[in-house]
Amino acid sequence: MKLAFIVFVIGSIFFVVLYRFVNPPITLLMIQRGFERKAAGKEWKIDKQWKDFDEIADPMKRAAVAAEDQSFLENHGFDFRAIERAIKKNANSKKLIGGSTISQQTAKNVFLWPGRSIIRKGFEAWFTMLMEIVWSKKRIMEVYLNVIEMGDGIYGVEAASQAYFHKSASQLTNQEAAAIAVIFPSPLKWSATNPTRYLKHRQYLIMKNMRRLGPLEF
Repeated sequence: MKLAFIVFVIGSIFFVVLYRFVNPPITLLMIQRGFERKAAGKEWKIDKQWKDFDEIADPMKRAAVAAEDQSFLENHGFDFRAIERAIKKNANSKKLIGGSTISQQTAKNVFLWPGRSIIRKGFEAWFTMLMEIVWSKKRIMEVYLNVIEMGDGIYGVEAASQAYFHKSASQLTNQEAAAIAVIFPSPLKWSATNPTRYLKHRQYLIMKNMRRLGPLEF
């Protein structure tokens, strides 16, 4: 057990440092979704195109912060107020509500397997802490927007931008960026181009928060 612990600590630090400079080639979620598509009789599909931070339109970065983690640039990977609110809401609701920051979501997407468990949450906290120490906020946002699931077989903002709006992620407008950000919680169920009334309202709120946030200083 001691040896396994040492190997895990060294290995996790190695990969966090590595991915500060090297773009993650694939994630466990991408692999799982690929097999799920095959099991459903569909072709294997992992549509992703990496875009560097400066190649992603500013509205998409602001939309992500406005939708998922408005204290992203100020927090150190954890928003304890959001976690407390999520715990209180989940205690009285059958529908689970998350309180994860963008850093936590990035740690989960890049280094861990899909699912919900106390053990995985512990690993998520560990990798989040390492990322906040080793990576910059700019790097965290860059990786986040390139690996997050944004549709059936669609990963990252460039693939999403091409699939939904037939343009590069560098050309996204405020409205288009908000339309993509609004589907982050459930990208297999929701559509950026065919939103429900609920999603339209969420898009309006995201755009309102984007104006309030103003330019982000990474």
